[in-house]
Parts: sequence; structure tokens; C-alpha cells
Amino acid sequence: MDEEIRKEETAEPVTEETPAEEKKPKEKGEKKLKAEIEKQKKEIEKLLSEIEEQKDKYLRMMAEYNNFRTRSAKEREGIYADAYCDALEAVLPVIDNLERAAAYGDSDPAKVAEGVRMTLDAFTAALQRLGVEEIPAEPGSQFDPELHNAVMHAEDEAYGENEITDVFAKGYKKGSRVLRHTMVKVAN
Repeated sequence: MDEEIRKEETAEPVTEETPAEEKKPKEKGEKKLKAEIEKQKKEIEKLLSEIEEQKDKYLRMMAEYNNFRTRSAKEREGIYADAYCDALEAVLPVIDNLERAAAYGDSDPAKVAEGVRMTLDAFTAALQRLGVEEIPAEPGSQFDPELHNAVMHAEDEAYGENEITDVFAKGYKKGSRVLRHTMVKVAN
């Protein structure tokens, strides 16, 4: 037994250090890990820069859209104002003719009648320049609920069913849009 104790005492002490051969693979793994981390950092930086570019593009696009909306609203407002002024400008000669007719009101009834006819002609011309048409409606023509407004019905054998017997007020349209329906009396 003493011999066994002596062998153990003379034996080299066991240390927890790993030999140099085992350190090399560990260092290689750390280098690979560091390289992978650097690669991922570069990829993250690239993605962040792409995000910034997209954000910048988005902000520019939104600014352009807001500018477009503002510009379109101003154009619409301008178009409306121009159309409104054109309509009023077309009606002004009618007012001039009415003022002339009123000036002759006391002196000569024939001149007043002529002034009223001129005013009516000027107003009809103004409506034509604005693209306004009279809706055709004559006694004996067929009633159309899209264009005519039947305010009265009559039992008249001289006319067929749904034929116009009288026109009380002319109707007008611009293109396909009815401005005012023709007010008529219709036979049953």
C-alpha cells in the first residue's frame, strides 16, 4: 500500500488546463462567430438604409399627393368661377335691353314692345351660347315624364291619351341634364 501512495504522490498533478491542441478549434469557432456577427451587422445596416430610402420615397410621394390635391381643388374652384362669370356675362346684355325698354316705358308703347322683343332675342341668344336648349313641347305631342311636368289633367276627346293639351311654362336643358321641366296639361 505504501507503494501505491508513493506512486500517486510522484505522479504528475492533474491540472484543469486543456492542451494547446484543444484551444485551436475553440478559437476557430469564435472567429467564425465574430465573422457571422459582423456579416449580420452589415446586413442590418443595409436593411436600415433601405428602410430609410423607402421612408423618404413615401414622404415625398405623400407631399406630392397633397400638392396635387391642393392644386386640383384650386383648378376646380377656378373652373367653377370661370363658368359662373361666363354665364353672368351672357346675361348682362339682357339687363341692358331691359333698362333701355324701361327708359321708353312712358313715351311710346311700340318702342317698349320692340325693346321687350329685343330683350327676349338677346336672352335666347345668351342661352344658346351657354349651351341651353328649349325642351320641345307643343299641344298634341306625346307627354314624356323625363322632360315634362304634368300639373293638370283634362278629359279632352280631341287629344289621345298622354298627349299634351297646353304648355304653361317652357322647359330647358343643357345636354342631357334638365334645368327645368316643361309644365304642361295632359289629356287622360
